[in-house]
Amino acid sequence: MTDKPLINRVANSGLVTIDLETYFPKHELAGFDLKAWLFMEQILKEKDFRAALKEHDWSQYQDKVVTIYCSVDAIIPTWAFMLISSYCNGIAADIYQGEPDAYLKYYYKNLLVGLDYTEYQDKRVVIKGCSNLPVPTIAYMEITEKLKPFAQSVMYGEPCSTVPIFKRPRKV
Repeated sequence: MTDKPLINRVANSGLVTIDLETYFPKHELAGFDLKAWLFMEQILKEKDFRAALKEHDWSQYQDKVVTIYCSVDAIIPTWAFMLISSYCNGIAADIYQGEPDAYLKYYYKNLLVGLDYTEYQDKRVVIKGCSNLPVPTIAYMEITEKLKPFAQSVMYGEPCSTVPIFKRPRKV
């Protein structure tokens, strides 16, 4: 039996890990589903809707991202979204027209477009998998697209077990 020191090959590999979960929105998402505000889940009655909005407790949306949508197939006039938005303005951290999943896609797409990828020039990058938060698939696709001009290689998973996604051809 030899007394060779243990070597952490993953730590010495030069891999750079990006965890998209660290970019997850800091503000809680709060859905505002218009379904509950419709007469028979089909019709928006303006007078009743306006009265109900005046009585609604808007403080529950304090510092949250409010996503305004309708989960049933109904025709919702544009002014209804505008009216809800006006009540949320100054209370909510952000307001989005669409379902929470759509907001996350929008959020990550906009966030990843604005990052500086030059720090990954000629690096071997691992995009961390197994997120505890619902990071949308589009975020993984977007960061791969943004890294390709810079990174030597892009992999998915954990540093100890990765799936190769992209490897820049060697220059001859």
